Amino acid sequence: MTLQEMKEILDAEVIVGHDQLSLEVNRAGCADLMADVLFFGRPGMLLLTGLTTPDVVNTAHTLGVSAIIIVRGKLPPPETIRRAEELRIPLMTTQYILFETVGRLYTKGIISCMGKVEEPPPKGLAG
Repeated sequence: MTLQEMKEILDAEVIVGHDQLSLEVNRAGCADLMADVLFFGRPGMLLLTGLTTPDVVNTAHTLGVSAIIIVRGKLPPPETIRRAEELRIPLMTTQYILFETVGRLYTKGIISCMGKVEEPPPKGLAG
């Protein structure tokens, strides 16, 4: 699915990456803990998050994330937008909550970047 199609499905606003809307993305992941994104994420995935800090963009870049969609109508601050522009990572925002955003994309064919966690976390680190 292209970012343009996602934009339409989610009635999203493109903040960065107007010239990249033809980018195809087929897998996604969602988290507000960037440690989870680094651990469970995969290069090329779409990142769905409620965070708006520059750390989101930096983490996405480190992992090789294709694009970021911020949920709940949150708008990123200027420093986050600048970082996304510098790293050429498309950045959008949608009014939908995370659950609804995931559901809308899933029903249109976007799949998880990871099926399930195969091993339980060490004792005391369940999450």
